[in-house]
Amino acid sequence: MKKISLLIAGCIALSSCYKLDTTPYSQVSADTFWQNEDQALAGILGCYNDLKKEATFGLQFSYDGLSDIGLGYDPPGLGEVISGTFTDRSSIVVDRWQAGYDLIQRCNHAIAHIQPMTIDKAKQEGFIAEAKFLRALMYFQLTNLYGALPIYDETVDLNKDFSSLKNSRSSVEDVKKFILADLNYAVDKLPVTYDAKHYGRITKGAAYALRGKVALYNKDWTSAIRDFEEIVYNKTNNYAYSLSANYASLFTMEGDQAPEMIFAIQNLGGTGFPYGMPMAFYMGTRSTFGSDWNNCMPSTRLADRYENRDGSPFNWNDNFPNYNTDNAVKKKAMESTQSGGVLTKVPDTAKLRQIYANRDPRMNQTLIVPYSHYLGWNANKERDMQFIIATGVNENFGQIRNNRGWYTYLWRKFVPEGNLKGAITDRAHTPINFPILRLADVLLMLSEAYNETNQLDKAITELNKVRTRSKMPALNSGSSFLVVNNKAEMSKRIQHERAVELAGEGWRYFDLKRWNLLEEVSKDYIEKGITGDNLVTRGYQTRHKLWPVPGQEIEMNAALLPQNQDW
Repeated sequence: MKKISLLIAGCIALSSCYKLDTTPYSQVSADTFWQNEDQALAGILGCYNDLKKEATFGLQFSYDGLSDIGLGYDPPGLGEVISGTFTDRSSIVVDRWQAGYDLIQRCNHAIAHIQPMTIDKAKQEGFIAEAKFLRALMYFQLTNLYGALPIYDETVDLNKDFSSLKNSRSSVEDVKKFILADLNYAVDKLPVTYDAKHYGRITKGAAYALRGKVALYNKDWTSAIRDFEEIVYNKTNNYAYSLSANYASLFTMEGDQAPEMIFAIQNLGGTGFPYGMPMAFYMGTRSTFGSDWNNCMPSTRLADRYENRDGSPFNWNDNFPNYNTDNAVKKKAMESTQSGGVLTKVPDTAKLRQIYANRDPRMNQTLIVPYSHYLGWNANKERDMQFIIATGVNENFGQIRNNRGWYTYLWRKFVPEGNLKGAITDRAHTPINFPILRLADVLLMLSEAYNETNQLDKAITELNKVRTRSKMPALNSGSSFLVVNNKAEMSKRIQHERAVELAGEGWRYFDLKRWNLLEEVSKDYIEKGITGDNLVTRGYQTRHKLWPVPGQEIEMNAALLPQNQDW
């Protein structure tokens, strides 16, 4: 097998990663468990495993559906949030709050029991630093969703205090201070690297990257620059991060230990190893292993924003006159007819292939585009599948079918091909590591921080590293459409680059919120399919920038009031 993750080994050692000594999960007694270094490590790995839960980071990719680059349906695709019908009782809202605090409490439990252990001090501090990083990461995600939060640290003992967790909500500012305190400790105590067998654990570089990201969200540009420069330019240590030569490989098993990955959720599949994330299940189609649901889809807006290879803006009208405004032109350019799998009419597919081939390479590495091919899984074997825009397409004909019946682009990124040579046996457990922090993201954040401090040349340098990795021309490299003159123009470039580089990774929604652009791209917007059909109208309201505190939580703890504005 390609990888046996240390995180999985920890789970096996505990019998279940989810069953530490916390009410109501008591299965392993703290009196007999937290005794030695191996048990401390196993306890920490149990915290890592909570990252895979769908309501923590297991569906991180679904957040793109709440932005201009994706769409979705049903709870896995955040359909209620997209339509604007979610409430303080919606499972989407309730489950993310509860699962987030479950992970936080698991970290608290580990910290509290490792602190008094008599083990090697450096390792003890390292374990605590890992738990504090994970706690900070979860609080950061929760505050970006809900705003002000109650803070609970390792002094809480669920065995004693489970029924009396009545803290009021601390301000967002105080939550961020708590997060930064945890990350300060992590930066100080974590090692730069581990032995190979410990690959996947949190490092000092990851702590710098997350602390820089928190600073960026706080608009503390100077601190963000300091932390990002530390790991980009190896200021005090050799972190050895570098961009992978092959962008597409990052989102396959080949990219699992790429030097671009700063911190990624370690996923494993195969018989007896259900320790993956559901990318196949919810990003894949009926042609993917397990016959899947594609609850999460890329938007036509995302597809249309990929530039031409020379860096010029793409425009369908340049290829088909009146395409942008006339659905009849779209249908003629895109639609086929078929009967029983036999095509009876096809558009000019050679022209379409040429159009798509002339785009930013990341487009075809990220998306399955019309009339392209994908190695799927059908009748329990690999099968070449083609994405055909037509009524009645079916995977049994060797065609890719959108489960919803919509004509949309589909994800190629993170979606397994075939059965990954036996590595995947369960569609809910895709064995491809999922990045939480990677170098390209850090470079783009560093570019943003430079731009905000009027260091335009430095901002361009960092962004160009990401563009040129994918063979896209650098900004200010000659052509007029590549020229950037000022801070405002550079902001637009950063927004574009983050959209196409990080598509499918779940960060666009949070970017739009912090840029105050979420309402602009969402309110009453009608998402359209490839041929112009209306798919869904976004029901965004101003109050949706922050999700409501779950009603059940307020019933148990009135100190969580007041509710978020207008809920």
